Amino acid sequence: MTIRMMLAASVAFACLGGTAFADTSSKKIALSNNYAGNSWRQAMLTSWDKITKEAVSKGVIAAADPFTTAENQATEQAAQIQNMILQGYDAIVINAASPTALNGAIKEACDAGITVVSFDGIVTEPCAWRIAVDFKAMGESQIDYLAKKLPKGGNLLEIRGLAGVSVDDEIHAGIESGVKKNPQFKVVGSVNGDWAQDVAQRAVAGVLPSLPEVAAVVTQGGDGYGAAQAFAAAKRPTPTIVMGNREDELVWWKSQKDKDGYETMSVSIAPGVSTLAFWVAQQILDGKEVKKDLVVPFLRIDQDNLEDNLKNTQKGGVANVEYSLEDAQKVIAGK
Repeated sequence: MTIRMMLAASVAFACLGGTAFADTSSKKIALSNNYAGNSWRQAMLTSWDKITKEAVSKGVIAAADPFTTAENQATEQAAQIQNMILQGYDAIVINAASPTALNGAIKEACDAGITVVSFDGIVTEPCAWRIAVDFKAMGESQIDYLAKKLPKGGNLLEIRGLAGVSVDDEIHAGIESGVKKNPQFKVVGSVNGDWAQDVAQRAVAGVLPSLPEVAAVVTQGGDGYGAAQAFAAAKRPTPTIVMGNREDELVWWKSQKDKDGYETMSVSIAPGVSTLAFWVAQQILDGKEVKKDLVVPFLRIDQDNLEDNLKNTQKGGVANVEYSLEDAQKVIAGK
């Protein structure tokens, strides 16, 4: 590294509000993403692009290239990771198609001296780092909310996410746990919405004719508005639908709230968690001690702060939080 590069990196860290280090200005980080077919993933990629471009322009790192597979297939993503190894990346940040199916490729990366940080869709390979919200608690929080709003209980329709992904499994486990604690609720139907409103709308429309009266719909994000449209098209009463922080969901919720006081809540992981994963990878490359599992809070919207959150959510986007180097250092320190 030249003296000029070292000075540039030191200035870059100072500008970004962190401690000045020069160890990563020549390092390259890749993003391995398995799916981009909904607004959350698009917002996640936009956040990555925004934060990493600034870091590259300031000389913090040399590159932060994003890659998304054409299909949500673990085999395709494993091949993508192997290509990243051959291309000489120093770190791979990954949103994984499976918690286990990529472990072989990830172990190859680790054995090649590459730092691997998984987020959102995390992996179980011990050499990798993991950043996630407590998705089980996120699922359980929906039932906790409904138990207060609907103390007599009722029938639930569950909309799940992408099959086989750890996020889907964990949120579902939380919903199961919540129903076990609150047996006045009963799940009478379950469909996969793939975290996309159009997929969720078709799936809910397909199952509604076979369902009894539904008191509430529990979800995973990106599916609430689609569910609402399906109930309206079927001319069935609109149940309490838990939302997932997408702009279309929040707009619909506000319109119903303004019309007749419709009440619900909304919860999701912020798409900007990709930027936290980026900074964690950068800090590991810089020699920092980072524990293997980091937990960040999920982002919840309630009846009284709906308007404020909607005002700050981009059209077609998702309510979001993006992370700085300083934020990452606080998470790493457990603050």
